[in-house]
Amino acid sequence: MFSHDRKRRPLGVGITALAVGAALALSGCATGGGGATDGGDGDNLAITFLPKNLGNPYFDTSNAGGEEAIEEFGGTYSEVGPSEASPTSQVTFIQTAAQQGVGGLVVSANDPEAICDALNEARDAGVKVVTFDSDTNPECRDLFINQATAEGIAKVQVDLIAEQIGDAGQIAILSASANATNQNAWIEMMEEDLAANHPNIELVETVYGDDDDQTSFDKTAALLQTYPELKGIISPTTVGIAAAARYLSTSEYKGKVALTGLGTPNQMREYVEDGTVTSFALWNPADLGYLAAYATKALIEGEITGEEGDTFEAGKLGDYEVGADASVLLGDPFVFDADNIGDFDF
Repeated sequence: MFSHDRKRRPLGVGITALAVGAALALSGCATGGGGATDGGDGDNLAITFLPKNLGNPYFDTSNAGGEEAIEEFGGTYSEVGPSEASPTSQVTFIQTAAQQGVGGLVVSANDPEAICDALNEARDAGVKVVTFDSDTNPECRDLFINQATAEGIAKVQVDLIAEQIGDAGQIAILSASANATNQNAWIEMMEEDLAANHPNIELVETVYGDDDDQTSFDKTAALLQTYPELKGIISPTTVGIAAAARYLSTSEYKGKVALTGLGTPNQMREYVEDGTVTSFALWNPADLGYLAAYATKALIEGEITGEEGDTFEAGKLGDYEVGADASVLLGDPFVFDADNIGDFDF
């Protein structure tokens, strides 16, 4: 089991909007008959976690956080899910949970609309529905636990590269595909942050590795050949950052060109431990699951209804407030480095 009381580095990340890094809340979902009611059955703290698919290390970590929270407040934890993350694969599990009379259902949606009817049927049966990591349309659930904002994701990467290169010099961005909506949103925000707050950092080029390992590897090599004075690379994609680290780790640029971005501990551990990478960011999925469980408890017990301005206590994570569209923000992206990377397995 994971220990979730991690070191959080204060980076002053601005938080003003819902994340585009997760599934965006989309319109067009079928609505149900008023599943969000005032109050709830405070005695029914049986909470089921339904990830996109089972056997996924990311969700193993987030669900472990949920289980820890549920054990703390004396509820009953269960986990169900499909083996593959297809759009409709979660429907039968939602229906079964409702038939079993669980008090709450915590879902990472494979599709923003395909499970809406099933979720609203569960809500009509008295089940409190909380989405986390990947949202549905707001009308399909009672609350969404959002891992990070687009602004926060962009700013943490700029802050990390600035710290690592002394806030001066040439940098490049290694993105996924040129038409990736979330990547482009983050890059635009990074460009604005650089222009406003880091005048001595020059962004020389943004290249695209198409979320392909070999393409990203080759793009990294090309950047370093094209820009011999390059001081750092930001890769806001887990495939790209791992490929760039693999190239740097056996090159003459190891320890000379900084690399940061968004990655997972299992991908990046060897590169942090061998000194290729100092630090990188993502959200902490264990904390995400933990917060989702406490939010579900607050809904079941009637402490909150999902109205903007509602507040609740989430164990060791402290107090949280419900924002617009019945959403709750976990907080700043989590920074992984040599001091904490060994504590995670996803």
